[in-house]
Amino acid sequence: MKKSTILIVLAFFSIYVIWGSTYLFNKIAVSEIAPLLLASIRFLVAGILIMVIAKILKKPLTITKSQFLNTIVAGFLFLVYGNGVFVWALKYVDSGFAALLASTQPLFVLFLLRLIDGKKMQKKSLLGVFLGILGMYLLVSQQEITTSENSILGILMILSCVLSWSYGSVFVSKANLPQNFFVSTGYQMLVAGVLLLVCSLLFHESWSSPFEWSSKVQFSMVLLVVFGSIVAFTAFNYLLKVVSTEKVATSAYVNPVIALLLGWYFLEEHISLQSIIACIILLTGVYFINARKKVAKNKVTTKPQKV
Repeated sequence: MKKSTILIVLAFFSIYVIWGSTYLFNKIAVSEIAPLLLASIRFLVAGILIMVIAKILKKPLTITKSQFLNTIVAGFLFLVYGNGVFVWALKYVDSGFAALLASTQPLFVLFLLRLIDGKKMQKKSLLGVFLGILGMYLLVSQQEITTSENSILGILMILSCVLSWSYGSVFVSKANLPQNFFVSTGYQMLVAGVLLLVCSLLFHESWSSPFEWSSKVQFSMVLLVVFGSIVAFTAFNYLLKVVSTEKVATSAYVNPVIALLLGWYFLEEHISLQSIIACIILLTGVYFINARKKVAKNKVTTKPQKV
């Protein structure tokens, strides 16, 4: 097996399985840490570690003005809004439920590619869109969810985060970023960490010392930094450059299932029959969105454009 093939397989494992578990760890951590502060600490620590490792490996850390500006945009779309606000919304919705909402990402990517690149939707894609919308409706229309305090706000904010992440995926596939994926991830982490820290101050979040956190929260933060941030996000940036954006979005197949099972097992989150049906319909829709002719699976662009 070629080295590049092995890297792609390992990268997909990272965004499938590791990211599926981050819903659980974020849910645990946000129970004691303010959400924006949580995300800021996570990405600042991860960004610093990445840069130190890159320096040890003698990777070039130089960055052009264009690349730095694109890094700011990508960091904001993925990590400041796409993740920071998502973590905030976990205060009001279950981790497994949030993962199911996030599984609509391929639907958003499809619409964005249609708007930005004018890609036509094939019959399978249209069927996938219909099933995706139906599954989403069944998911969010459950009485026990709609009557929960601030749950509607949490749902709307999560969907806006999915839109932000989806646009970021399309943007990065075209943007001029540092050639080394590890270094590119590091810059995005550092930029996002600083922006989230500023946001935490502006929103007057309460800060607490890591020594005051419970052991389960400390453990969750370590896993979020090392695996959820450094390993998985680096793999994500790598995949966006070597395979199509739509293929990367197929992580939506696996993430919700893992998140649902972990939330049910460790946090005793309730999984209703309607949620299971909605999950099946949603993921079937995601399958049809991605199961298109090869000609439609080409990358968004054949080579990066300077933005």
